[in-house]
Amino acid sequence: MKLLYITNGINGSGGLERVLSIKASYLAEHYGYEVSILCLNNSDENPFYTFSDKIKIYCISVKGNFTQYVFQYIKGLQRIVREIKPDVISVCDDGLKAFFVPRILGKKIPTIYERHASVALNTTTSIKGRLMRKLMQSQLKYFAKFVVLTPSNIEEWKEGDIIAIPNPLSFKPQSGNLLNQKKLIVVGSHSYNKGYDLLLKVWKELSGQYPDWELMIYGKTDKNRQFIKMAEELQLTKTVRFFEPVADIQQKYLESSIMVLPSRSEGFGMVLIEAMACGLPCVSFDCPSGPRDIIADSVDGFLVPAQSVSEMIIKVKKLIEDDILRFEMGNRAFENVKRFLPATIISQWDQLFKSLRG
Repeated sequence: MKLLYITNGINGSGGLERVLSIKASYLAEHYGYEVSILCLNNSDENPFYTFSDKIKIYCISVKGNFTQYVFQYIKGLQRIVREIKPDVISVCDDGLKAFFVPRILGKKIPTIYERHASVALNTTTSIKGRLMRKLMQSQLKYFAKFVVLTPSNIEEWKEGDIIAIPNPLSFKPQSGNLLNQKKLIVVGSHSYNKGYDLLLKVWKELSGQYPDWELMIYGKTDKNRQFIKMAEELQLTKTVRFFEPVADIQQKYLESSIMVLPSRSEGFGMVLIEAMACGLPCVSFDCPSGPRDIIADSVDGFLVPAQSVSEMIIKVKKLIEDDILRFEMGNRAFENVKRFLPATIISQWDQLFKSLRG
């Protein structure tokens, strides 16, 4: 089967790129798919994650003003699709333009949309946000299938042929973490959506009580370094350490004892299942829409009311102080996360693609 993924790029360090590398490579290596990936503006160069050598990468240039950009995007998509002649197309792009791919290409080739983020990521309660949401919603009917990551994500969309397929684990679960390192880990790019301002408020309260514990933050720094500056203003530099993204994030999880997710919204929460695969109990805000479908509250981690700094402090404190609870929750997390193994998840994609080809 010929499968074409349409995305913005594969050289980023985000969850979308990581998941695409896993799925595309697994389908090419284990299922014999002829996989191609279409990127924009040379964003295929120096990929952060590893992609199978069997995958063919295409790139189109889209530049200039809005009109020029749209024209180049349309013509580029049409040209590559004519060249590849895919059996199925899967769009992996959380931007607005992705919703119009079926209209650009027509209905001859079954086209899937993969939603990797909560609709809250790029829509708000403002007039502009509401209009964008309605515009997105109006285009769902043109896709052969609309795929979200969790049952909670389905509830965000009012209509369309929608199903949920979760993300696969990016590495094999590894046991043996004694959870005796006095380190909390947080993984994600520096942005308002990731809630690092809330995180630092939590840590301001806890760092004074537990000065021998450290908060380790891995993620792409924002241009203004706002959270690094905030940590300095809060006098947290002795116990907070910021790092750029690392490809071998598994090792960093194994060097930690607690995972914290302070996001305002998530499409899934890839970092949660990665941490759980390393035996870490997780504390996450119950934001829309992924964490509640991953964490079993008070069983393998804690779900905290969205943006509640005070409740986050209580739950993190509980895991810091109670070694036995931390270890028991970590063990349950390690077992429960196995439902996201690639062999299980990718088989669902294989069945979907084959059902659409007819």
